[in-house]
Amino acid sequence: MISILLATYNWPQALKLCLESLATQTDKNFEIIIADDGSTERTKTVIESFKHSSPFAITHLWQEDIGFRKTKILNQAIAAAHGDYLIFLDGDCIVQPDFVARHRELAQKGYLVTGSRVLLNDALTQELLSWPQWSFQQFSSGLLGKRLSGGINKYWPLKIKLGNGSWRDYKKFVWRRIKGCNMACWKADAEAINGFDETMTGWGHEDADFVFRLQHHAIRRKSGSWSTEVLHLFHKIHDQSNASENARRVREKIMAKAL
Repeated sequence: MISILLATYNWPQALKLCLESLATQTDKNFEIIIADDGSTERTKTVIESFKHSSPFAITHLWQEDIGFRKTKILNQAIAAAHGDYLIFLDGDCIVQPDFVARHRELAQKGYLVTGSRVLLNDALTQELLSWPQWSFQQFSSGLLGKRLSGGINKYWPLKIKLGNGSWRDYKKFVWRRIKGCNMACWKADAEAINGFDETMTGWGHEDADFVFRLQHHAIRRKSGSWSTEVLHLFHKIHDQSNASENARRVREKIMAKAL
């Protein structure tokens, strides 16, 4: 079984869309572990309401809001997961109906997968948030117009899906295109490196650190582009005051392993 580890923080409207998109999956053999970094009761209300009609099991993990501690709550989610394969997703992302099926197709022993995203602008994001319920069919109508107007920053990856193949393999660690909002690995591999580094607090680069340590553990990285794209809702930039320090620490690890 697959476990989707869904990170969220105080955006219940976006989480509702994300959960609704997961309910439309063609592959329904998965559970959801919501990794909640201290949201208010409004988020809990959305989750409890969704549980009543959910076609899959949902576990809600919550920790006190004392700053950005995504790494800590994600490690709790890894431990709670019943599946042997983990898909990491953020609550401000909407998935296509074949999202789980595509990730399952790319899953391979000894590999992790880093997916990509389609960025939505503010206007389109607000439009989707006003919908009574998510509909991929409705979103897909006039897709080219959305691209030409700047509503989305990519068009073809939503229209053309490519299968598995060695061309997806990265030969070495590279920082680019690592998005914690869309990546996957085997639970045993995540546990072997003790999950995310919980000393990395604040927004930024905890995902790159996680991928680097997996690759140093002899896990190969595979691209999930042109297959697993998520729709990333527009929001204001997070507080990045810790980002440079987190990046420095990742670079230190890379340099230490190179010696």
